[in-house]
Amino acid sequence: MTPELKAAVEQMIPREREAVRILHHRAASGGCINNACVLELEDQRRFFLKSNASISVDMFESEAQGLHSLYGASEIKVPEVIGYGTTDIGIAFLLTSFIESGQKKPTTMRDFGRQLASQHKTATSDRFGFDHDNYLGSTPQPNQWTESWCDFWRDQRIGYQLNLARELGNNTPQLQSAGDRFLARIEDWLSDPSEPPGLLHGDLWSGNFMITSDGKAAIIDPAVYYGRREAELAMTELFGGFSSDFYDGYDEAWPLEDGSRERIEIYKLYHLLNHLNLFGSSYLSGCLSILEKYG
Repeated sequence: MTPELKAAVEQMIPREREAVRILHHRAASGGCINNACVLELEDQRRFFLKSNASISVDMFESEAQGLHSLYGASEIKVPEVIGYGTTDIGIAFLLTSFIESGQKKPTTMRDFGRQLASQHKTATSDRFGFDHDNYLGSTPQPNQWTESWCDFWRDQRIGYQLNLARELGNNTPQLQSAGDRFLARIEDWLSDPSEPPGLLHGDLWSGNFMITSDGKAAIIDPAVYYGRREAELAMTELFGGFSSDFYDGYDEAWPLEDGSRERIEIYKLYHLLNHLNLFGSSYLSGCLSILEKYG
């Protein structure tokens, strides 16, 4: 931690009595994009800090807005945002409360599923999208408000990622033709749901939830928007890490609509395309498999 970053963070932390002073910091897991550390203050409070000298503070601002939206939307624990900013030498940072990790209890994952279903059911909007664009990993994610779910998913999710693949040189003739066919047929598979758009975490894989010291689930690193809840569950399935208890708990709280199994497979495509654009051709076959099946 540079002296400039330390000074900026100390000024941001609310004072209790004495002036804020960071005594120690230790490295923590913060994903593959940012530096992350746990801060311990002289008054024994702890905070979590992400920083990056190579990005605009816009990325942390959008994450903070997403955390604000999720905070209190359900019983799932979410870090509280303290603030974000940029130091005088251009280091962007995000400061949140620190959540102590712990071990699962027998009921943890089933409760997590129920709580996520409650969030999707009660935190709703009358349109699809969000009030600002944000990021899926380091990929910009457009969230323009849209009345039609099919239009939103075609234009701001799959079409956007396919265009990005062309710009980044990740496209192939096979991907191009399969993508065009899929976009032309998307209305055959995705109709507007009868339920209202629910608040989604947006990037809920196993690396973006943790178990707290009291054995409950907490979610971090969101890419929020209001959308169809099946899109959320698609990401939980894509890379594993969610037990059958999680899905049982979700289904007990709010069963999915008919046809969800096929739609969930289609929703996985968005994240596979994003991984193709972030990490390269090892994800191409997974993208083509879905595009050719439903295109």
